[in-house]
Amino acid sequence: MTSILNGRVAVVTGGAGGIGSAVCRKLAALGASVAVVDLDGTRAEALAAELPDAQGYACDMADEAQVITTIAAVHTRWGRLDMLNNNAALLTPEVAMADQTIAGMETDLWDRSFAVNLRGAMIASREALRIMEGQGAGSIVNTASNLALQGNVIQAAYSASKAGVIQMTRSIATSHGKRGIRCNAVLPGLTGTEAALSHLPQTLREVVEEETLTPYLGRPEDIAAVVVFLLGDEARYVTGQAIAVDGGTSAHIPGFARLSEFFGTGR
Repeated sequence: MTSILNGRVAVVTGGAGGIGSAVCRKLAALGASVAVVDLDGTRAEALAAELPDAQGYACDMADEAQVITTIAAVHTRWGRLDMLNNNAALLTPEVAMADQTIAGMETDLWDRSFAVNLRGAMIASREALRIMEGQGAGSIVNTASNLALQGNVIQAAYSASKAGVIQMTRSIATSHGKRGIRCNAVLPGLTGTEAALSHLPQTLREVVEEETLTPYLGRPEDIAAVVVFLLGDEARYVTGQAIAVDGGTSAHIPGFARLSEFFGTGR
């Protein structure tokens, strides 16, 4: 594979998870040095050990001091920071089950979701931007969600925090574009990560697959391909965009599957 990212340094938060690890592997395959940042430091270090030039870092994105220290450590090790993928999110199976409607929302869950998903991404972006400004170049990709575009019967905290991520993306792109720094967001839909497939009820998966326009559910590598494209120079004229990578589930009217069957245009 072409080493088009040789000499570039990338930070991936949530880097040991399904999508995050796919992003790390693709960046490394293209020649980038990769900082694998994750709440689970052991997993981060294990993944980093598999990559040519990488380091794992344990970091709680809800802890400002830890985020600041981690970004500084990356800069100290490699002397630069070119790419940041804010991918960390509070989305364990337990949290997903507890994240219900606003009427039933626990304030602590709401606060924890925003602390990781939005506030943590802001802090990481702020620290990265201060380095990138000195370099006169850089690229940030924030992992949001297609749930930021639609109402959902559950996951009110997650959806709202990811909507905030999209607006933060636009703010960074607007304030720093003339300084050579781009910022975009990728909005995955349900993705076939190991965690999602092992905890998602089969009925819910079938509902999502019915509403997906592609004949298959996306894999982490599908999301990673778009993230890495946006981080690199091939996307040099793309900034401030929120790109859904969800098999088209956010592109059509509700009830697509049933309407297709009704009108005879289904699969």
